[in-house]
Amino acid sequence: MQNTTSPTATSRPTGPLTGFRIVEFAGIGPGPFAAMLLADMGAEVITLVRPNQMPKGAAARGRQVITVDLKDKAAVAGVLTLLDGADALLEGFRPGVMERLGLGPDVVRGRNKKLVFGRMTGWGQDGPLALAAGHDINYISITGALAAIGGKDKPVPPLNLVGDFGGGALYLVVGMLAAMLEAGRSGQGQVVDAAMCDGAASLITMFFDMMATGRWKEEREANMLDGGAHFYGVYECKDGGFISIGSIEPQFYAQLRELAGLTDAQFDGQMDPKNWGPLRDKLTAVFKTKTRDQWCAIMEGTDVCFAPVLTMTEATRHPHMVARGVFVQNGGHTQPGPAPRFSRTPSSVREMQTGELAAQAKAWAT
Repeated sequence: MQNTTSPTATSRPTGPLTGFRIVEFAGIGPGPFAAMLLADMGAEVITLVRPNQMPKGAAARGRQVITVDLKDKAAVAGVLTLLDGADALLEGFRPGVMERLGLGPDVVRGRNKKLVFGRMTGWGQDGPLALAAGHDINYISITGALAAIGGKDKPVPPLNLVGDFGGGALYLVVGMLAAMLEAGRSGQGQVVDAAMCDGAASLITMFFDMMATGRWKEEREANMLDGGAHFYGVYECKDGGFISIGSIEPQFYAQLRELAGLTDAQFDGQMDPKNWGPLRDKLTAVFKTKTRDQWCAIMEGTDVCFAPVLTMTEATRHPHMVARGVFVQNGGHTQPGPAPRFSRTPSSVREMQTGELAAQAKAWAT
């Protein structure tokens, strides 16, 4: 099996998208994250920002940033020239904004027929809510995802991972890459309408399937994967730390019983939901007899399907994460490095640079 290469830090683009040119119209949340992923994989990403809007943080890495006043017709003309030499653009404005700026798909693709036009919104380009404001929590609310996450008393927002980044940025990147691949064959670009509500709904496909076959109840902490089952959940330890258990398969469950000393015959009924509550209470008491580190010494690296629940700071020091170089230093800060990994064209972390619109348009023209 061929080994993949760990992410590298470099001032020059490397990665499978080296040679592709993408223009990003700066926004917040999933748009910049999508652009970061594309830049990590080697794409030349030019980010256009409003005056006094210089982006910051990990999501800004790997890009050349150009300040542009899109209300200035001369600046818009320069942007159109820049787009003439691009493979794709991505934007996260409300529907209709790019059209009003004179930068809509019909205009830019009329000049550059191969251009892929990536659009990131919460509600999509059409539909009753298309023009309404919203955030991640709202977009996942109407998909059924948020209602399924949390404790019995109420749903709990899963950070903004499901809507912004999972259902938004990742689906935008997949869509843009697919459209760019197809454009290489057909010579024709297209619009990619990536809506966070669409992506979040797609992410819960498996649970719709489980519900259709009677394997999922529409109530929280009543199912195998939502904290209902005693063998799949989070437990507090003696020192106040937490561990996670995912011993679903019989052989993994058997090892859990062996290493935790679960000799009570009631544990034989692993898959009977009537047992889950009482067994969860018993496991709660067992795991509180030792500290998190003591449980790690017993279970980590076994087939129990076990891991300590680490804070972000602790995660950067975990031996497995260190060995794989999951976290990198960039701009004086620790941040997650590129993923996934490529064996021949490794991704890289590059710092943000600034440039001028006219100079970049001229460079791309040549």
